[in-house]
Amino acid sequence: MKLIDKYILKKFVKTFFFVVLIIVMIIVVIDVTEKIGRFTDKDVPMDRILGYYLDFVPWIANLISPITVFIATVFVTAKMASHTEIVAILASGTSFRRMLVPYLLGALLVGAISFYFNGWVIPNANKSRRAFEIEFIEGKYYFNKSNFHIQISPTRYLYLNRYVNTNNTGYTFTLEEVKGQKLIKKLSASQIRWVADSNKWLVKNWIERELHDDGEVITYGDSLMMDLVIVPKDFQSQHRLWETLTIPELNDKINEVLSRGLEGVEVYQVEKYFRYTMPFTVIVLVFIGVIVSSRKTRGGTGLQIALGFIISFIFIIFVITSRGIAEGGIINPAVAVWIPNIVFSGVGLLMYRYVPR
Repeated sequence: MKLIDKYILKKFVKTFFFVVLIIVMIIVVIDVTEKIGRFTDKDVPMDRILGYYLDFVPWIANLISPITVFIATVFVTAKMASHTEIVAILASGTSFRRMLVPYLLGALLVGAISFYFNGWVIPNANKSRRAFEIEFIEGKYYFNKSNFHIQISPTRYLYLNRYVNTNNTGYTFTLEEVKGQKLIKKLSASQIRWVADSNKWLVKNWIERELHDDGEVITYGDSLMMDLVIVPKDFQSQHRLWETLTIPELNDKINEVLSRGLEGVEVYQVEKYFRYTMPFTVIVLVFIGVIVSSRKTRGGTGLQIALGFIISFIFIIFVITSRGIAEGGIINPAVAVWIPNIVFSGVGLLMYRYVPR
């Protein structure tokens, strides 16, 4: 690595972390101001609040990393251009393509760190962050879906008319076993209730019909302990649950939703693919950032930095739109999350070809 590579890489990394620090501090101050009333109303202990923001900071820092890496790139490059450093580098015989190398190394470093944190570290921190928000900010969650159907195995189907998550009790319970198009067994009960000590369900006032070609066998009773695939956490708040899942946990959740025949698998698929595209996003934005800010202008760096903000916000709109389309099932999630990167890669290549430097 040449001296100029170390010089650019050092400035890029230092500026990136400085921009992250400044923006995160601003967001934290705004967030505290917004939530301080709720904290005081509910007498939230200070150690819980500090723990919440220790989890909040890495989450928000990683969330804004595409913007911050772009801003850092524009700021560093525009400042070097205003000091005629880029002119000197190109005049020394170094090509513009070669000058991109330290920037891309910095992008790879940021992308790798972001991928690791986004895949494992931050989801684990988000578990306690989301628990805090549910307890002190969002309020108690009440499961309000009726006529709850799920497939718990290739041949077994479970139905609940209503479930109350405050006491972990379900009403009008049915468990059916079907082979082909034929119902072979059906268990019905007026109520099921979770028994925490045994990690089983207590089925009350039950009756089971086992159907045969020559008739049916009926059994019934007042109570019965059963193991079922469902557990009380399945009826807890699923809002932003994907933020709390590591990549292996996301894979398990996707498989679980698909095997049960439930809706909403697109949300978890989008989150999974989005995490894998993040490093490539960083590289694309750094590439564009260098191009838009490498030319020396008479007005200084202000216009270039402003342009950097505009492009970064346009990118955010693309990401939000593509995620919304994918979560709505309109486009395959694996395709949708790549749309912003593909579009901006094309924009970057056009700018590389035609924008004066």
